[in-house]
Amino acid sequence: MEDASALIDQKIRELGDWRGKTLAKVRAIIREADPEIVEEWKWMGTPVWSRGGIVCTGETYKKVVKMTFAKGAKLEDASGLFNSSLEGNVRRAIDIHEGEAVDEAALKELIRAAVALNLQGKAKARARKG
Repeated sequence: MEDASALIDQKIRELGDWRGKTLAKVRAIIREADPEIVEEWKWMGTPVWSRGGIVCTGETYKKVVKMTFAKGAKLEDASGLFNSSLEGNVRRAIDIHEGEAVDEAALKELIRAAVALNLQGKAKARARKG
């Protein structure tokens, strides 16, 4: 199986338009927010970023780049980045349309909060077993 990071690089190149640039930008923000985050390739072509569990995915559609946070409903979103999948009990998403700017500071904060939530869950699970 190919390296997930290489597959994400390839997807960005293949998109070749604003969606590829947006996905590359989001990816850079994610990596800056948490250098220990792991890139994965799941569900037949979806970039996934994980640490202690899935943090978020980076899906590309014709009119939107969607970042879906696996436990988004449990995250404080003080900056109001979540604008999609708001009715669910678990996930929340950010739809980024062509020409829209990404609030880098707010996104980094959200990513760090998602990682912290995942790691907190892992620590609780270990404590229950111990």
